[in-house]
Amino acid sequence: MNTKSPIKVIKRDERNRQAALEAAPAIEKKTPQETARDMVATVTGWVNELQQRRRVETRQAINALFPDATPQAS
Repeated sequence: MNTKSPIKVIKRDERNRQAALEAAPAIEKKTPQETARDMVATVTGWVNELQQRRRVETRQAINALFPDATPQAS
């Protein structure tokens, strides 16, 4: 009867690779709700940037058309 278990030889390079894989942080799986929340936050940021850019461009255009646009008292 063969009661001895087979011996597995692990070379240094293989041991280092295994240790690196174990030490590497596991990739976190986000829930669908978290993924959707991230997408909404990204798109909201894009919309806010676009609106801010439009405000600045509009202000510059008005100042270019009416350089002395001081409010007049009625």
